[in-house]
Amino acid sequence: MKRPKIVAEAHVPYLDALAGVADLVRLAPEAIDREAVKDADALIVRTRTRCDAALLEGTAVKVVATATIGTDHIDLPWCRAAGIEVVNAPGCNAPAVAQYVFASVMQLVNRPLKSYTLGIVGVGNVGSLVEKWARSMHMRVMLCDPPRQAVEGGDGWSTLADIAREADIITFHTPLTRGGKHPTHHLADETFFKSLRRAPIVINSARGPVADNQAWADAVEAGLAGPAVVDCWEGEPAIDSRLLGLASIATPHIAGYSADGKKRASRVAVEAVCRVLGLPQVASADGIAEVAATMTPAAVMRSYNPLVDTAALRSDPQNFERLRNGYNLRSEAPAALDN
Repeated sequence: MKRPKIVAEAHVPYLDALAGVADLVRLAPEAIDREAVKDADALIVRTRTRCDAALLEGTAVKVVATATIGTDHIDLPWCRAAGIEVVNAPGCNAPAVAQYVFASVMQLVNRPLKSYTLGIVGVGNVGSLVEKWARSMHMRVMLCDPPRQAVEGGDGWSTLADIAREADIITFHTPLTRGGKHPTHHLADETFFKSLRRAPIVINSARGPVADNQAWADAVEAGLAGPAVVDCWEGEPAIDSRLLGLASIATPHIAGYSADGKKRASRVAVEAVCRVLGLPQVASADGIAEVAATMTPAAVMRSYNPLVDTAALRSDPQNFERLRNGYNLRSEAPAALDN
């Protein structure tokens, strides 16, 4: 009996166990084209592979598993209509992104965190963990998530305008959406930046186009926005050199790049592919760290220094993809250091 064929992006780790139950073909993202996947039964990708009719129509692909939180690189309606199951890994890198946010903040503030107001825009898996850590560090927290607010109601929600007016630190954790009632494309636009009142630290570790990079650079130059922390950029890998020069922390889309985050994402992908293809479930990774529900400034600072990654990107911005793909996956801030 012919073994199923699985095409996987070469930079997705912890997939070797699949080779025991299927033909596993590892390809660079630029090599994943229709010819490469025409006889594949499953596809495992990251954000650099656009999964739509141009790639998948007429192929044997039954399931697309993306080892990422986001799905904006996948044409979900087309896949649904074509009978292709799509699986992502929500929350897989939440601890790593929270680590990135607070490690960056700790490099930029000069007072105890409890004296700052943090505005969180997008309170899903990542934003919720950022909220938990912030509250455990006694920060005042403002939450902006109109889709959740519409469903859940209740008090405790803030508008983006409220956050622009009151927050000392603003961090974005939304998906990238261009339509619907609450689009997030250029959510941080010229109007947003001009409405800032406290020259806050602004952090984008969500998706590049959530923030208008030109407007952001203008706001930093004008003193409307304070220190910029940029992990996700418009136009990656061809990032804006002006914003790179102005940013206080600038990294090559690696906020979520912890070893444990990759293990979680790959485990989701492996389990989904085995389920859809009717294969025996195989173990993709073990020893995954516990997610820390609370954190201290000292613990997060000991776990990661984003200035090292900033220096690497500044010295070699033309090699954004190499820095990202060859990143030395870091350890997350351990739960053992919570207290």
